[in-house]
This record gives sequence, C-alpha cells and structure tokens, in this order.
Amino acid sequence: MAVKKLKPTSAGQRFRSAPTFEEITTAKPEKSLLEPIKRTGGRNSQGHMTMRYIGGGHKRKYRVIDFKRNRFDAPATVLTIEYDPNRSARIALVQFEDQEKRYIIAPNGLKVGQVIVSGNAVAPEVGNALPLSAMPIGTIVHNIELTPGKGGQFARSAGAYAQLVAREGKYAVLKMPSGEMRMILSTCIATVGTVSNASHMNVALGKAGRRRWLGRRPRVRGVAMNPVDHPMGGGEGRSSGGQPRSRNGQFAKGLKTRDRNKHSEKLIISRRKK
Repeated sequence: MAVKKLKPTSAGQRFRSAPTFEEITTAKPEKSLLEPIKRTGGRNSQGHMTMRYIGGGHKRKYRVIDFKRNRFDAPATVLTIEYDPNRSARIALVQFEDQEKRYIIAPNGLKVGQVIVSGNAVAPEVGNALPLSAMPIGTIVHNIELTPGKGGQFARSAGAYAQLVAREGKYAVLKMPSGEMRMILSTCIATVGTVSNASHMNVALGKAGRRRWLGRRPRVRGVAMNPVDHPMGGGEGRSSGGQPRSRNGQFAKGLKTRDRNKHSEKLIISRRKK
C-alpha cells in the first residue's frame, strides 16, 4: 500500500502521485453484491440544486458492505482484496462455509486465504469482530458500532482506527481517530485492526480533471464572488474578504456548532484535539 511518483511525461503527471494497488488481487467485483447508484448531481426531487460542486464523474456500482458482521461463530475465508470506488479503504470478499459471500472493510494485514470469524468468544486477531467487552484493554479496532446491532459507524475510512483504553461499568472508553475520548456500550461490536490503505492521505491528484472523474465540480472561493453571492465577496481589486465565514454567514474559525443538549454529550470524556 505504497504511493508511487510518476515521471513527468505531461503537465498533469508532474505533481501526481498514485497508489500502487499492490494489495489488490482481482479487478472484477462479485456480481451478486453489486447495486446501482442513483446520481443526483446535487439536485433534489424537484430538480433544484441543494448541494453545490457535485456532478459528473465516472459511473460506479455500489458494493454492498457487511458493516454488522452479525454471522456469529461462522468462519469465513478471505477470497480477494478489492478496490472500492465508493470509499478510500480497500474491501475484502469473504465466503462462509455455506458458500454465502459478503464484502467487509479490509483491515491492514488481511491476506487471501485467511480465516476470520465474528463472535462473543473469538480471539482478538486482525479481521475478527467481537464485542468491546470481550477485547483486551489497548486493542486497536475499526468499524465500531454506536448502537448494538446497527452496524459499524466509526473508523471506516482508509488508515483509521480507535483504541480501547478502559472499561467503566456497561461502557467501554475508546480513543477515537480524532483524538476524542468517548464512552460506547460494551455490547457494541468492533473489528480488530487498522483500516487498510493508510497511504491514501498521501495521494496527490495532480490535475483538475482527476477531481472531475471523482464527481467533484470546481469549488468557487467566497472572496471571488460578488457581495450578493457571499458575505466575503466584493471589494476593489483583490480584497481579502474579512472574517472567514460560510455562504450563509456562519463563522468558519472557532465557532462551536455542536448542540450542547445532544444526548451523546454525556458520553464524551474529552474533546478532540484543537
């Protein structure tokens, strides 16, 4: 999972870096686990643009991922490690003994032919999924449930992980990818290991066209707009624009936007790093 620099044979190649894809074992996805993706272009059901800078991009199929890992005590063999165009992490195709196939988020170090299992009493080894109550303190985990049975919601992107640092009553204390310390019910299931493709953060697209292939249209700076379009617009010449803020006037630097009455507020022990 390294990043390669390319020879500058064109202007677009000069500053581009790309993943090596050395861990990918097949280019063809499992057909039974594919679903169509409806593309909106940032428009709602009335055709009005509700999200800017979305549109175009390469056509994709969605890979149905098993975030729940709810087939307990059923060993599954890793068949392939695959690229997923819908996420930064790699995915793994696993097959159970009854021939059922599922995709999971591939942790770093998972190999083809490896056997993984979910359950309450399984070993805390890479790729295995088990409740936080059954893990040793200090275990590195990803794909963490927030509500028991709902499926993993935390630490799912490339290179992400959280660490189990303590247990207090019915809660487990996790240090999240952001640095936040937070309590989660011990009955929630997480997968052992770090999410694959950690070098994703080092990839440089190199040219605007590659960004368009990902479905992201050009983003216009607020200071380049007119006063009617943005609070930071207008001015004579190249004006700096004043206090950084969003299009609707909300300050961008330092304004706390989290609801103080949110139900999960009491579960947060310490905030993320500033």
